[in-house]
Amino acid sequence: MMDSTEPASAGRILHVPRRFALDKWGGTESVILNLCRQQIARGGAPEIHTSRALSSVAEEKWQGIPIRRYRYFYPYVPLRAAERAAFDLKGGNLFSFSLYRALLRAPDVRIFHAHSLKRLGGEVLTAARRRRKPCVVTIHGNYFDVPADEKASMEGNCGRFAIEWGKVLGGLFKSRSLLDDADAICCVGHSEYEAARASLPHDRVYYLPNGVNIKPFETANRDEWRARLGFTGKDFLFGCISRIDPQKGQTRLLEALREVLRKSPEAAVVVAGPVTDPAFGREVAERARDLGDRVRVLPAVEPEGVEHTGLLAALDAFVLPSRHEPFGIVILEAWAAGKAVIASRIGGLVHLIDDGVDGLLSDPGDTSDLARQMARLIAEPVLGQRLAKAGAAKVRAEFAWSRVYERMEAIYQRAEARR
Repeated sequence: MMDSTEPASAGRILHVPRRFALDKWGGTESVILNLCRQQIARGGAPEIHTSRALSSVAEEKWQGIPIRRYRYFYPYVPLRAAERAAFDLKGGNLFSFSLYRALLRAPDVRIFHAHSLKRLGGEVLTAARRRRKPCVVTIHGNYFDVPADEKASMEGNCGRFAIEWGKVLGGLFKSRSLLDDADAICCVGHSEYEAARASLPHDRVYYLPNGVNIKPFETANRDEWRARLGFTGKDFLFGCISRIDPQKGQTRLLEALREVLRKSPEAAVVVAGPVTDPAFGREVAERARDLGDRVRVLPAVEPEGVEHTGLLAALDAFVLPSRHEPFGIVILEAWAAGKAVIASRIGGLVHLIDDGVDGLLSDPGDTSDLARQMARLIAEPVLGQRLAKAGAAKVRAEFAWSRVYERMEAIYQRAEARR
């Protein structure tokens, strides 16, 4: 095993996610951005190569990181505009010949790092093998450990009369053998890691949890942001700052708020984040209108930007009522902001949160149980303070990005040794 956290060899690290749009943010984008920051700080040369899904900007730099986007398609005939848009937002199994050619031509490559599976992951693996370079894959969730209804929602965006011809591409670019042949596989969720270890016929699977950039969350002014939202110190403000999507379950939070308000009229909720399922976004907005001035629904905010950190600062407690959750990077952000958290007892959240010590777990799908946990934090302020303090200590000890970088670099070096 290699222990050095300095790069074993020079060269570019090519990160390849399915999409990378700055106004449609999620956990995958946050992971790639922060990992690239750490790599640059240590003399590395990371680049992001991705599709033009949700962003038509071919080339740009963001915080010093080159981003290149390529034309792409979904292998369905016919494919309506609404179906393509739904695939772009979530789960679309795309392909890009121009991206593949760019991977073959890129000079001085050290690592090919796929942040996508299926066809795009197969492109990365094939390019890496042709270049005789290591291929590392990160599973950000939604593969081994995903409920059947969630998988159906990601794959069922095409009309029933569409003809899918992508199996030819999958065969040519070895998409089915990606996880068998990759030099290292990183799982951000512990349950995903356990499932991958049980399913794959090799020992190149690693548990590599996400991290958080702690400093930006320490400086926002709580009172200022509560005033911007129209709340005072007398209100008890819950919030979910995450993708607005059925997976995250924000409607359950609003249903729970309705129960809590019967005894605690000071309770209120903020829901903020990019809408990745338009129908669900409309449902959230409708339920929020029914609850009147006790709810705020806000559009997407820039990751780790002033509004993002300010909204977290304004909260009394963070709630993540997910139906499925591989890891839960937003929990790390809430802890970094010094907030008590409530989350579903599901997936990676069970491994991340120590129930009753640094957070409260709620039975998934049980709105009344979530309402009870919310009411408990209102009634027991000392409990909330204790949970928040423990969460802040955990995130600083275990989830700073410098630690994640060190683990990632060790995995890169193992992959290089294998090649």
